[in-house]
Amino acid sequence: MSLRHGLLGLLAEGPASGYDLARRFSEALGLVWPARHPQIYMELSRLETAGLIEVDSHGPRGRKAYRLTDAGLAEVRRWLSEVEVDHTFRMETLFRSYFFWLMEPDDLKAHLAREERFYDEMAQRLRGYAESKDRGEWGTGRQARAMRIALEAGVRVNQALVDWARWAQETDPMTADDFGTAQPDEAQPDEARPNEAQPGGTGSTG
Repeated sequence: MSLRHGLLGLLAEGPASGYDLARRFSEALGLVWPARHPQIYMELSRLETAGLIEVDSHGPRGRKAYRLTDAGLAEVRRWLSEVEVDHTFRMETLFRSYFFWLMEPDDLKAHLAREERFYDEMAQRLRGYAESKDRGEWGTGRQARAMRIALEAGVRVNQALVDWARWAQETDPMTADDFGTAQPDEAQPDEARPNEAQPGGTGSTG
């Protein structure tokens, strides 16, 4: 994703000023793609120069509202349909976990407990939004439906991180004496035994 396409997508909802877009960006997308006000205003200038947006109206103190052009709509649709998704997952929670071996055990337990609480609260918050959409409080249009899909992803990702933090606390791999001693299951499924005849197969005959 790029800030450019995020702004184009938001302007597809209707004309908005840079201030409105910054607020909307923070509310709707800030958790997955944070952007600062100066970045947003700079990108809006680039989008206008490229002909992807244009000024819709002027307000007090030089405030401008922008609207999406046909070219801008075509560009955001092209990005959604044709551009390969960047699956890079930049997340400090996971980045830090690589270095947990440098933490004191009590500090690590406290950190994991905080992470569990944070992601549990976030999952509950997103569930609340999702439930309100399911009740139709945000309308039933295509935008509301797409936001419901996005909210479900947020709920599931945050719940997965709750489960991860809880698992790390309960199993405690950093201090467990039996870490690294797990043995493969002795019982293997039939398909893993090539020397045995299978039902309906061509086993050896005497």
